[in-house]
Amino acid sequence: MTEDKTRPSIMVPTGNLDNVDDLPEVSDQLAHELATIQQAAKKIAIIGSRNLPITHQQIIETLTYALVVQGNTIITSGGSSGTNAAAIKGAMKGDPQKLRVILPQTIGQQPSDVQDQLIGIPNMVEHPDRAMMTLADASRICNREIIDECQQMICFLSHTSGTLHKAVGYAEETHKVVTTFYLD
Repeated sequence: MTEDKTRPSIMVPTGNLDNVDDLPEVSDQLAHELATIQQAAKKIAIIGSRNLPITHQQIIETLTYALVVQGNTIITSGGSSGTNAAAIKGAMKGDPQKLRVILPQTIGQQPSDVQDQLIGIPNMVEHPDRAMMTLADASRICNREIIDECQQMICFLSHTSGTLHKAVGYAEETHKVVTTFYLD
């Protein structure tokens, strides 16, 4: 019996290669993303929906804990439930020094249960300059600030989450490594 020692072929798409001027930019972008993924410690933004079942919150908490234990810094926002709350819990269990919480407004504007959760976080940023904004407007600005500080973003959202889709688009435009988990 003879064994076939040929290697399997790899198909590389060659469609739309008319403009070779774009190739170095794409190549540089892919190289940058690969280098970011391979870094030992990164700044990872975790944002997402507030309306999550407890099982999803537990998964996010566990993921965040594992990322922090590996040496990554987590950047998120405040929240009494959902993605941000789970990310905060996981990071606090792993290493509170590896957590950065950026609030859309001030801690005093947060509901009391959120204020309680934020006690003891050593690296928290408030924005009193946004105190007169609606929470929706302040949150959009906050998401951009979080994305600007990270190298990689993980987003938990549904297909109807307009604000989060815009945040994902902004992260992609600014060449962040983006992972999206759709919850519906």
